[in-house]
Amino acid sequence: MDEMETRLVRCFSSVFPDLTAEQIRSASMDSVPAWDSLAAVTLVAVLQEEFGLQINLMDLPELVSFVAVQNYVRKHKAVS
Repeated sequence: MDEMETRLVRCFSSVFPDLTAEQIRSASMDSVPAWDSLAAVTLVAVLQEEFGLQINLMDLPELVSFVAVQNYVRKHKAVS
């Protein structure tokens, strides 16, 4: 696990404290009942603080899994 993935797992863990690191890495909106709209907005706030990103709320529909969030952060960290 690289540093960014470790930081992402920590972000997810703060929003979904009942999940293990393994569960987080395979998490999606479909597999985590607690991942509702409030959790999604909270996760975005945590990610913005952790990574210094500006995440447009219009991008929320694409942030539907740990892998999707990971790809999004990688893509937008490279740009910023």
